[in-house]
Amino acid sequence: MQHYVPIIDRKIRIAIVGCGRTSKNHFGSVEKHSENVELKAICDVDPRVLAEHAEKYKVPGYRDMEEMLKKEQLDLVALCPPSGIHPDQAVLAAEHTVHVITEKPMATRWNDGVRMVKACDEAGVYLFVVKQNRCNSTLQLLKRAITEKRFSRIHMVHLNVFWTRPQSYYDQAKWRGTWEFDGGAFMNQTSHYVDLLDWLIGPVEKVQCMMSTTRDIEVEDTGVLNIKWRNGALGSMSVTMLTYPKNLEGSITILGEKGTVRVGGVAVNDIQLWQFDAPRDYDRQVEAANYETTSVYGLGYPLYYQNVIDVLRGEAEPETDGREGLKSLELLVAAYLAARDGKTVSLPLEY
Repeated sequence: MQHYVPIIDRKIRIAIVGCGRTSKNHFGSVEKHSENVELKAICDVDPRVLAEHAEKYKVPGYRDMEEMLKKEQLDLVALCPPSGIHPDQAVLAAEHTVHVITEKPMATRWNDGVRMVKACDEAGVYLFVVKQNRCNSTLQLLKRAITEKRFSRIHMVHLNVFWTRPQSYYDQAKWRGTWEFDGGAFMNQTSHYVDLLDWLIGPVEKVQCMMSTTRDIEVEDTGVLNIKWRNGALGSMSVTMLTYPKNLEGSITILGEKGTVRVGGVAVNDIQLWQFDAPRDYDRQVEAANYETTSVYGLGYPLYYQNVIDVLRGEAEPETDGREGLKSLELLVAAYLAARDGKTVSLPLEY
């Protein structure tokens, strides 16, 4: 980041683009970090939604992102619109030398994800990809156990994401449930869980996948993924948005040579099983790490923003930058190719 100058003597000036379902996590995080971050503007194409949020947060509202970037002195934009729009908006922000936080998935196409990373690199700005689940206290403990090799050899891994998205959810906007702007259950709703496959277990060697669609949408609402990791572990991931009558669970189970762990709850928020052959002092933190939530987003957004602040202050490295984001995007693309062609797909993909 040779062009980058840390922001050390004032608040970080941020704008939020897209005031829909996910944006409340960003507004809440900005408010929580008000000592370090200042909301300067918002942007949304819906005039009613824009007016409502501009009034609520007492900041200028723009329907055109480029106009906002020209008129406001911004350090950072948070992108919360439909996923297929992220790439062009990230490139536009980079052209105005503004750092970028992009919601998941960073893009719906591999080449678009690469384009985002290159644009931010060339502009000398940071590209942060939201992976707030990594910040969850439960998964931080699990990550530590894996890093310390407490499982020894990991034999099998399984993830369940059993949520519900009724037809009315997809009918809220024309872009929902489309290949171009949204992506399906794997790409959109459960991309944070796909991220765990690489972040926790390691590089993936090959995948197989089957998908189906029940709702009146273009993309899949149900799917199963088989995985083989380069370290020899085998695993699977079962995903559906058809659970009745409400979200049931988001879980990960790891079976290893010297340990077994299951983290469940509605959003990997409850360590239900934590067994290792040798105890460690932080095992007593397991119960304290569990937390109650009715939100599938978990509680990781403010912690994610803390890392962004530390990076822009020049005090830390990004925990999930554009290149980290590309890892899960590549895995998602491989899954869709495997489902489409009925074949085993090896990684890395042939670019």
